[in-house]
Amino acid sequence: MAITRESALAQVLGDRTQRALKKAFGYTTVGQLLEHYPRRYATRGELTSLQGIALGEPVSLVAEVVSVTDRPMRNKKGSLLEVVITDGTGVVTLTFFNQAWRARDLRPGARGIFAGKVSSFRGGKQLAHPDYELFEDAPPTEESSKAWAQTPIPIYPATSTLASWQIQKAISTVLDALEGVEDPVPDELTSRHTLVDLRVALEHIHRPESESQWQQARDTLRFHEALVLQLALLQQRAVAEAKGTIIREPGELGRRFRDGLPFSLTDDQQAVATEIASDLASGVPMHRLIQGEVGSGKTVVALGAIVQVAEDGGQSALLAPTEVLASQHFRSIVNTLGPDLASELAPTLLTGGMGAKERKKAELMIASGQSRIVVGTHALLSDSTQFHDLGLVVVDEQHRFGVTQRDVLRHKGSNPHVLVLTATPIPRTVAMTVFGDVDISTIRGVPAGRQPVTTHVVALAENPAWFSRVWQRADEEIEAGHRVFVVAPAIDQTGVTEGVDDGVHDGAGYPDQVAGVEDGQADGEPARPLTAVLELAATLKEHELLGKRRIGVVHGRLDSKEKDEVMAAFHSGDIDLLVATTVIEVGVDVPQATMMIVMDADRFGISQLHQLRGRIGRGGLPGVCLLVTHQPAESMARQRLDAVASTTDGFELARIDMELRREGDVLGANQSGGRSGLKLVRVSVDGELIESARADAKALLAASPDVTEYPGLRKALADRLQEIDADYLDRS
Repeated sequence: MAITRESALAQVLGDRTQRALKKAFGYTTVGQLLEHYPRRYATRGELTSLQGIALGEPVSLVAEVVSVTDRPMRNKKGSLLEVVITDGTGVVTLTFFNQAWRARDLRPGARGIFAGKVSSFRGGKQLAHPDYELFEDAPPTEESSKAWAQTPIPIYPATSTLASWQIQKAISTVLDALEGVEDPVPDELTSRHTLVDLRVALEHIHRPESESQWQQARDTLRFHEALVLQLALLQQRAVAEAKGTIIREPGELGRRFRDGLPFSLTDDQQAVATEIASDLASGVPMHRLIQGEVGSGKTVVALGAIVQVAEDGGQSALLAPTEVLASQHFRSIVNTLGPDLASELAPTLLTGGMGAKERKKAELMIASGQSRIVVGTHALLSDSTQFHDLGLVVVDEQHRFGVTQRDVLRHKGSNPHVLVLTATPIPRTVAMTVFGDVDISTIRGVPAGRQPVTTHVVALAENPAWFSRVWQRADEEIEAGHRVFVVAPAIDQTGVTEGVDDGVHDGAGYPDQVAGVEDGQADGEPARPLTAVLELAATLKEHELLGKRRIGVVHGRLDSKEKDEVMAAFHSGDIDLLVATTVIEVGVDVPQATMMIVMDADRFGISQLHQLRGRIGRGGLPGVCLLVTHQPAESMARQRLDAVASTTDGFELARIDMELRREGDVLGANQSGGRSGLKLVRVSVDGELIESARADAKALLAASPDVTEYPGLRKALADRLQEIDADYLDRS
């Protein structure tokens, strides 16, 4: 039976290996395993002799096995295989942990090439877990030995139970058996982009003989990924547009809304509002992303769109990431509309923390169409929440939601318009890859009255005495009649363990308890406990200065009523200092708050710190933000904090974030990763590739909308659509 990429791994690999691959990575087919690409390549090093080899250097030696010893390790379970080799100029010991089976090959007298990094061992030199190739007959020529030493070694993403070399061996077995690989890319594109055939690309990325081979293979496979994904996105977009949607014309309600605003829109706000009004009246589903600084006035623009949809009885749903923010949005919308409009449009709040009776009443208002404006958290996604005529979905702070969550809400309407708000600027290529063919509007200006916020990194590793000064400054702000936020990454010390969710979802589907080991922490070093809200609040209540101040606490374990009461008290001044988790990250508006202290600030990302900082300086008073950290100056974590302290420009911070971010997802775990089907393409750096692939995809679809003229590509597209959750491609 022919082995193709659709074949089950069980047809090619032994039962033990295929079960291990399924358990480690979820792979069940040949194609899935072949897309487990090397994360990097190593080289064995120049051929050398044992005489005078230096510690720490990678070497490749032609040598003979002298002796083999297998013994149990002294201080831990397992065995240690020690193999002494010589090339006639000296000796070196090869060491293998828990790999006694290698003694079957590495017998005295066996000769081969051995490669690894030289380290010290009992006064001598060793190669730990070296790579090697034994000679079956006569030793190879010097030329072939040199070629072996220079051949790239693929290093695969591995697990504690499945090593890179085991994955390499399994892939090699699969490649040997693979047949019938059809190249999906049309010849014209293959030639124009200097690509290699798909079969060659798979061979060369996994078993390259030179650096140029794997580089060309990677370029080919990256283009394949980008092209197929862009085709899928464009096809889905075309399907959505073909369905059309209800035309929502501007009217009298909109005029009354604009006339009632106590301020004038900025030029940017006005321009974006005009774009949205045109989208809503077009009969084609709007798919627009509004990005703008914290406090730039995105929400009032969105409210204008909500009012336009309400002109003919249409409903809008505003999805917020936390109950605190949903409640605040609700209050703000009611106040901005004014009593008459609010009475007509009947804004309704729906959150997971509401009581059963209150929730049922809200759901009836929504289902009947009486409420034309619905604000809520993930409660809006539940099956019990049904809309009468959902015409617009507004998602606030999209980075807090996964694509599936947005789509669940969108599917409660008949092809509704979608408006996504974010204070985290997103490059065009990222947006087009994650959201599809999204239109991007930018509000760069900040409304009058916003004051500058200065940010300082409180580096306790170098200056432990600064810790007491932090609380002195907080007391000074309170003494001046201002209010202070203190944010900590954990709720209490009981839940501070790796990966703990702690059930803290704030009605919004994400934990507000950050957990894990600190970046830059040395191996074997005990993890520093994260600062926890409850313990810190208790300590501050005993503080010589702050002990006389009114201190409040808010976090995700409190129910909606408790959170609202605490926030209302902080807003009114009945609380001077609020100790909180990131439930206050977005949207919370307390004009008298002038100081933000972020404990263990290295535990938060750049955009999250920028959001937190946006909670202060909102009421005509300048603000100060203190980022408290124990991280050393040279660590990546400190680079992030220094970047935040260096500028308040969210667009510049987004650029820095892209540069500092490690491999992986640009928008957060909920946004892409495996869900996007991207293995080699990195949206953060492959902008030109994505733009090029998109242009090619548009041309191909123009020539053949259903891709029937390109059977290989049609099959690749169908395969990808099966792998990627359909909701991802039909995203909001």
